[in-house]
Amino acid sequence: MLALNFFSAHNEKLLVSRQKSATIRLGDIRETYPENSIVWITFGNKYSPKRKIFEAFIDRTIVKRFADLTTPELQHQNPEIATVEELIRIFETVYERKIYMEDTVTIIHFSEIIVK
Repeated sequence: MLALNFFSAHNEKLLVSRQKSATIRLGDIRETYPENSIVWITFGNKYSPKRKIFEAFIDRTIVKRFADLTTPELQHQNPEIATVEELIRIFETVYERKIYMEDTVTIIHFSEIIVK
């Protein structure tokens, strides 16, 4: 089973409230998270226990440059992010390196799987 893990408390809040339906990750990771896959959406720090929030279906994966990200893609990542520049500042903190507008990202759109 694949997992999309998140470690920011803000992301946990967005995931629990179901306000987050996509994640933007640095690099081309389409092969790691192919469309039509089922993943666990988890929360926890690296090398620490993780908490499963829900299971999800990967609806679509798109690879593009930071410069080509759209406002809707930013909103699905985090409703509070208004610009690509804001996202780059966050990524520079997360990835601990300089991020450029030409850098490649993968947008992973996912939907919760609801079992009745």
